[in-house]
Amino acid sequence: MIREGRRSDVAVLQEIEIAAGALFAGLGMDLVANDDPLPIEYLTEVVDDGRCWVVVDETERPAAYLIVETVDETAHIEQVSVHPDYARRGLGAALIERAADWARKRRLPAVTLTTYVDVPWNGPYYVRSGFRYLADSEETPGLKAIRAQEKSHGLDQWPRACMLREV
Repeated sequence: MIREGRRSDVAVLQEIEIAAGALFAGLGMDLVANDDPLPIEYLTEVVDDGRCWVVVDETERPAAYLIVETVDETAHIEQVSVHPDYARRGLGAALIERAADWARKRRLPAVTLTTYVDVPWNGPYYVRSGFRYLADSEETPGLKAIRAQEKSHGLDQWPRACMLREV
């Protein structure tokens, strides 16, 4: 079941992000694996704004979540994380569809995200989910700013790119 995130979910969202991020260590991407989760203050803000959805398990505990922002007149997926215990069950795909619905309701033409090109559960997964890579010339100012911030955090040690899916 997908529902809007709640303030009571925020600490669990951090736990999900940490657990999902740990998988990057197996690829030698320790910087990503050891990255701090999104701050409580930010998570509380997006929950309060209705821009966070969670998939909950049978006990109502979040197992996956997605955060969306508006960037240059598109719905931008800021974060999508699935706890490894719930991987490969379509939770991420369901959350992406929720983001696409959010975009449609706001008459936004597309959903964008930034991701690692070569990580199997990143770039290749999003291609299978209907996203396409953007050429540098297609990146909007907002996406360029996001990429610059990622680069300043050292995330460009591995190939990263912007992707777009029309809605």
